[in-house]
Amino acid sequence: MPNTPLTAWLSRPLADFHLILALCGTLAALGTVMVLSASSVSSYSGSDSSVYALFQKHLLFVGVGSVAFWLGVRVPLGRIRKLSPTAMVVCLGLLALVLTPLGTYSNGSQGWFVIGPVSLQPVEVAKVALALWGAHVLVVKYEVLHQWRHLLVPVVPAALLMFALVMAQPDLGGTITLAVVLLALLWFAGAPKRLFGLILTGAVAGAVILAVVAPYRLERVTAFLDPEADPLGGGWQASQALYALADGGLFGKGLGQGQSKWMYLPNVQHDFIFALIGEELGFVGCLVVLALFGLLGFVGLRIAMRNLDPWIRIVAGTLTTWVVSQAAVNIGYVVGLLPVTGVTLPLISYGGTSLVVTMLLFGILANCARHEPEAVAALRTQGPGKFGRLMRLPAPEPYRPPARRRGGNRVASNRTGRPARRADRKSRAVAGERRRAAPEYGRRTSSRTTARRTTVPRRGRR
Repeated sequence: MPNTPLTAWLSRPLADFHLILALCGTLAALGTVMVLSASSVSSYSGSDSSVYALFQKHLLFVGVGSVAFWLGVRVPLGRIRKLSPTAMVVCLGLLALVLTPLGTYSNGSQGWFVIGPVSLQPVEVAKVALALWGAHVLVVKYEVLHQWRHLLVPVVPAALLMFALVMAQPDLGGTITLAVVLLALLWFAGAPKRLFGLILTGAVAGAVILAVVAPYRLERVTAFLDPEADPLGGGWQASQALYALADGGLFGKGLGQGQSKWMYLPNVQHDFIFALIGEELGFVGCLVVLALFGLLGFVGLRIAMRNLDPWIRIVAGTLTTWVVSQAAVNIGYVVGLLPVTGVTLPLISYGGTSLVVTMLLFGILANCARHEPEAVAALRTQGPGKFGRLMRLPAPEPYRPPARRRGGNRVASNRTGRPARRADRKSRAVAGERRRAAPEYGRRTSSRTTARRTTVPRRGRR
């Protein structure tokens, strides 16, 4: 790669950490501006009769999310890993409790706990718990992941239990995101590719069954296949989103000038805010959003490759895949490439539990970036830097590989975090062949030596 100013800057020890900070701040700022534009009509027509009602709530969520970001980058990763089993158990309990009368039914799903002005959607927290705990289990079992039962148990059964609890709400969008987290965990742990073929086949079959048994899901599929068949019913949102994108043109109509938010596109501040971006900021604004999420994917996978700790590798890769895939699904159904599933555009859609949790995982990604070997060396020798002093961040601990188990080989891993199990199995097979051949070789050697000693006469006895 030629030595350019960009590559020189990327080679700096804390480049990934600063990029995560910049991406989180840019996406949150863009989302705040677009929520102010998108929610004004809905706020004024609501009970508050103020154009800033939803925007003020969104600002509150951004403030809470900033605290969550600070906690994600401040708490040591070792402590987060130790707390992941407890978090997994708590999230499973919350997903079960939300189905009882303690949960609140809203927007066709019983998936919220509401206590006064505060609401919590447990499925969003469950995604983080599954990513952290699943990575912990897979790293602990690295040496035996070549066996399918160790690869799948207990991560896959626990994830399937989560899927069942979320689908009981029902929440198809949350289930899809949980499935992305599970697939990313298995991928970065080095699962064989044929396993993904089986999982995807089962997922397609399950999606067909779910679409057939629920009329509203079947309506979404038919609206996706032919939006013009029912333009005033099931195809209303998809058609209006395409009209908004077309009206924006190259540079858009300008901030606040979009017409889709005037009840043409219901709840545009939630799932279809990308359509308003296209209408008010045009094709250029849409490209900026795509470039930001593309850069996030590059930086997140770079953090995963540059770390030595296998747990950090799996966590960084899984969290990055989750956020980028959720953005791809949201943008995909806004532009008509996917059926409407009801997932938010990370950090840009109207806030809530999703916004707070997304900012938390950005903080965890920033924490992972600070544990890259070059970053650890720089922070421990040159000090925390401006951002580190401002956020009172402790110096990260260097990675120390676990002690080698007696009688076992630690599995090597390549730069993508996948264990090199094929080479390990080959080396074990060769070692086994040598062990099996050793006694026989020893017997042959001893017999030859004995024969030589008995048949060859010694000198001096002639």
